[in-house]
Amino acid sequence: MADPIWFVREEFTPEDRAILAPHFTDLDGPVFALTNLPEVVKGALFARYSRSAKSLRRLFLDEFADAAAGASEAVGVERAEDLYRRVFLEYGDDSVAQLGGVHLACEQASQPLAKVLEWGRLAAYLEQSTRYVPYDDRPGGRWRCLMPPEVASASPSLAARYEAAVDGAFSTYARWLGPLQEQYRSWFPQDPGDSDFVYRSSIRAKACDTLRGLLPAATRTNVGIFATGQAYEQLLIRMRANPLAEVRAFADVMLTELRKVIPAFLTRVDRPDRGGEWSAYLSETRGASASVVGSLLGEQPPGAAPPDDAGVEVDLTDFDPDGETKVVAAAMYGVSDRSDRELLEEARKLVAGDRARVLAAYVGERRNRRHKPGRAFERTSNRFDVLCDYGAFRDLQRHRLLTLEWQALTPEHGYAVPEELSALDGAADDWRRVMEESAALHGTLVDAGLGDAAQYAVAMAYRVRFYMEMNAREAMHLIELRSAPQGHPTYRVVAQRMHDLIAGVHPAIAGSMTFTDHSPVSLGRLAAERRSEAKRREAGS
Repeated sequence: MADPIWFVREEFTPEDRAILAPHFTDLDGPVFALTNLPEVVKGALFARYSRSAKSLRRLFLDEFADAAAGASEAVGVERAEDLYRRVFLEYGDDSVAQLGGVHLACEQASQPLAKVLEWGRLAAYLEQSTRYVPYDDRPGGRWRCLMPPEVASASPSLAARYEAAVDGAFSTYARWLGPLQEQYRSWFPQDPGDSDFVYRSSIRAKACDTLRGLLPAATRTNVGIFATGQAYEQLLIRMRANPLAEVRAFADVMLTELRKVIPAFLTRVDRPDRGGEWSAYLSETRGASASVVGSLLGEQPPGAAPPDDAGVEVDLTDFDPDGETKVVAAAMYGVSDRSDRELLEEARKLVAGDRARVLAAYVGERRNRRHKPGRAFERTSNRFDVLCDYGAFRDLQRHRLLTLEWQALTPEHGYAVPEELSALDGAADDWRRVMEESAALHGTLVDAGLGDAAQYAVAMAYRVRFYMEMNAREAMHLIELRSAPQGHPTYRVVAQRMHDLIAGVHPAIAGSMTFTDHSPVSLGRLAAERRSEAKRREAGS
């Protein structure tokens, strides 16, 4: 069987390796942890990581090595490990595993793997951006794309067909990246006040945003994680139950690297009677659920309404009609001495104007979107069923402090062709050709019995269905952030539709989301780049 993790080995000089060795648990593989570095250096390094095509170790050498010089060695490691081991194993106190954290880099991961890595709520993630990093290069002579081990080991002819389809998708992306930027420059001339850097960055981001739908789900990315031992334990147990070979292989490598820095927190992961049983449970319930649901629903195609002109479907499937009244009662709770039940009754008696006064006082004057009302807004929730392209889903999935589940990525729900491509002779036809080849390859893989691995072949322009259930406080955060002008056009539409649907059932709550942006935007990233440059100039003055 093919190696589940194929990667381009990065070369370092002996001098480079000497600098890297104290701070990275591995200098050759795609997974490694950061050690013996100040927290501020690790945080800045991961922040820089998301907007760079460089590997984390190369970034460290080029931009951070001087800042880390003289960092003190970790002290008291053996004593701390002994303490954690005794408490964790002898007393079974899982909360102890929350006390140790690790920065972990997972490089050259596919998109499905990245979504698995980013599943947990209680962790911090940064992912290489398809907006800031063009995917037109070929490190090691190959496009940045996974050959799934399931496909590689199935048959040479199937692997060859897969590789041909992937090559076609990436070649098409690379072929149109330059011309599309030229087209955008003709539509959006540079303002005299914009620096070349700001203008180039905005144009390139717009082109990358438009073309990323051509890339298959197998496209590789880099993911930086900061999490506690407990969060890593739960992540690894889930990964070991995953049907994809790539995910399981990464779990093994991650466990090896994490045990170099927090071994006491991860003793249960691969014990047959602990983590092994947990992983088996997850795998068994997934299989049983798929079997039962399949027998009940049969083979009929989905009956949902088609997406609208924006290629998006957002449906409010559940809400509390009494939600605003409950939020008012919750807003009164912290500044009164009444019981929760009494306050709910009082809120129901209030006339609409008085309830509005309570909410207005509780929300206050929000001077920017980071000024958010308190936990009273968590008293009601909304559930949305969403259908949009996989690229936009990837961005929305990063909102983890809510309930979210997604279905398998298939060509079943169709795709949209970006309007901008109609201005470039042949571009729209190339787009459709890549989509057709992607769908055909997916069907071939399914027919070969590789249903789980077939999702790697699906282009990110294809739509995926998922639900998001969130309280009003998280809805405010998501909607205001994702409707911002600099956002991707598709998820902006999703956020705007969510706001409209909430306004239809909870108008006062929707009205408090004052930083929701419903404006049409052509080159949205430009304003954000201008603000960033102004901050850089101010910091340098």
